[in-house]
Amino acid sequence: MPFSFSSQLFSVVNVWDVFLITDRVGQAVIVLLAIFSIFAWAVMLGKHSELKKLRELNFAFERKIGQERHILELPENLKSRRDIPYADLLADALEAYWRAAAIGKEKGDDNVRSRLEHAENAIQRALARQTLRYEASMIFLASVVSGAPFMGLFGTVWGVMEAFTAAAEQGSATIVTLAPGVAAALLTTIAGLVVAIPSVFGYNFLLGNAKTMITELENYASTLADRIELEAK
Repeated sequence: MPFSFSSQLFSVVNVWDVFLITDRVGQAVIVLLAIFSIFAWAVMLGKHSELKKLRELNFAFERKIGQERHILELPENLKSRRDIPYADLLADALEAYWRAAAIGKEKGDDNVRSRLEHAENAIQRALARQTLRYEASMIFLASVVSGAPFMGLFGTVWGVMEAFTAAAEQGSATIVTLAPGVAAALLTTIAGLVVAIPSVFGYNFLLGNAKTMITELENYASTLADRIELEAK
């Protein structure tokens, strides 16, 4: 008898059998959550790889620029790396600086202050653009984190309602008649949590990395503006 009780207590629920007895609405919810889970994992893994690569490229570019004595006269190969966030800021700043210088000479009103203002404005625009790049796809993960549990709850409420409706039609509300329907209904809640829990950890991890990189980008932008100003004087 003890062995029989233990076997029943630790028996594994056959999720596939429960899924098969779930009504079509519940199955649709579970399938949709499975699709969201696949996309969420793809976004998390892809975003982690992207941020890691961008950070390595940023640091390598910063080291290379640090070895240059004159930032305003950099070779073209260092100014055309738009795929690197730090290089994108530098390219925009230098383009704006020399464009302001050319226009100022044409009008006979060329001055260092005007050049620096245009360069700083270009840096701010590039900074905002790269910030959006860091945060891209994060809204999808946030939506999955907040929406998946509610989708699972919807499937559960719908399944419980269907189970009680079927029991009422049969004229019997015993545990035997209700248990399969309620178990099937609860499967959608489990599916919602299975999708949401990894997503919330992944979202917080990636958001923390993105914020750190944005702070590093802002520090680099400030350093870049200071260096241009020192060389322009």
